Amino acid sequence: MKPQEKLLYLLLAAIALFVGQLYYQTQYAEKVYAETTQVYQPARELKSFELQDQHGQPFNNKQLDGNWSLVFLGYLSCPDICPMTMAKLSNLLPKLQSVSSQPVQVLFVSVDPARDNTSRRKEYVDYFNPNIVGLGAEHTNLFPFVRNLGLMYSIPTGEDENYFVDHSASVVLINPEMQIAAIFKPEIKVGQVPTIDSKVVLADFQTLVE
Repeated sequence: MKPQEKLLYLLLAAIALFVGQLYYQTQYAEKVYAETTQVYQPARELKSFELQDQHGQPFNNKQLDGNWSLVFLGYLSCPDICPMTMAKLSNLLPKLQSVSSQPVQVLFVSVDPARDNTSRRKEYVDYFNPNIVGLGAEHTNLFPFVRNLGLMYSIPTGEDENYFVDHSASVVLINPEMQIAAIFKPEIKVGQVPTIDSKVVLADFQTLVE
């Protein structure tokens, strides 16, 4: 082999090695997320479910297909966590959409079926953002769905009609393949209502979808 040919082969081999390393770094390098963000690798299975939106229409796995979906639990009589989180998600929605090539939707799931009927859910989500989907169901359908997400809610027993519902303050992210991709946990600070950090959610969502 002539010296010129040998040099050419060495040069091509070096270029191939560089390209390979660059591809590996961009495709497989470990992504870094905030402490309050848990990304599931691999994504978790989301079982079949059947809920109802604020227009009285069925809402199931099919409505998740091809979308990034952020799911938040709450109830209409909630005094603090729910309205604060709804306001944050409403403001975040266009920003999340701007960094994703696929549609992004926010799903508010009422965990108070006795009081939060269809028309009340519609009024509630319309107040914050009419693009938010307001979901509900009876406990037989609601509880398995919530548990599958890794969240919880608890309604007290008794005759007091002004009861409070205990529920998770985290936001679950479902990917366009209808799998549970991540969970954004609330910030816990003394003297403050535990809610998600909008900047963290936006930054980690962008890292995840890139």
